[in-house]
Amino acid sequence: MRIFPTSFALAIALSATFAAPAHAADEYNITNGYTLDGAGLGVHGVDTVVLSTMSAVAPGEASHAVVHDGVTYYFASELTAERFKSDPDRYLPQYGGFCAYAVALGKKLDGDPRYADVVDGKLYLFVNAAIFQRYLADKEKTLRTADEKWPTIKHSKVEDL
Repeated sequence: MRIFPTSFALAIALSATFAAPAHAADEYNITNGYTLDGAGLGVHGVDTVVLSTMSAVAPGEASHAVVHDGVTYYFASELTAERFKSDPDRYLPQYGGFCAYAVALGKKLDGDPRYADVVDGKLYLFVNAAIFQRYLADKEKTLRTADEKWPTIKHSKVEDL
């Protein structure tokens, strides 16, 4: 069977369309790209259980990966992976892992686990040290505003904000 160039190009385009998981427009911060199974990598591959409970950055391992809602999360141990599986919402960062301060401004910027805060059992990430310091100046207002803004931008593409 002979494949014509236009048919071949169409086949490539269609396969690329289905290669990545189908997320609603940028609901999760997967800035590190995709894992081998095609799911995006969340929270820069950092163990969210350790981050949420010990306020420590522990690199996760691919051997302890859990896919939740189309996003892959890495964990430092089987124990933390199991804790996550039992109650993912408890350990997931708010606003899909985007910077909470940026969400309060109606934007979606990278959430870096090195700049994280846990408030009332919820994990919040921030883009850098300077923004984290701005957040610390008025945590309550920032989080209240971000909670109000998130529903209006959650389904928006990053580049549209």
